[in-house]
Amino acid sequence: MLDYFALFLIFFVFLVIFYGIIAIHDIPYLIAEKRNHPQKDAIHHAGWVSLFTLHVIWPFLWIWATMKKPGSGWEEADKESSERQDGLQEQIQQLREEIAALKNQIDEKEQ
Repeated sequence: MLDYFALFLIFFVFLVIFYGIIAIHDIPYLIAEKRNHPQKDAIHHAGWVSLFTLHVIWPFLWIWATMKKPGSGWEEADKESSERQDGLQEQIQQLREEIAALKNQIDEKEQ
């Protein structure tokens, strides 16, 4: 009976360690996904590759995933420039309306 328990314990420990290694390799991808990293798929694939390199590249994946801060990057700059462009379009429209009103005033005075 004790032999079967020991065999069960060996398999159980093996499975827990195996699952733990698989779960740990995915941490950089989860960080990248949470931060909306533009290269999260590459980080995920590199995480799988790190399984075959015994997680030698895993710390670099962690650093790569944490380099993208939420609320920064190209998409924020694009959003700001888009908002600025919308504001400029509104100002241009207002100036055109003012110019049209001034032209009407000048035409009325000339008549």
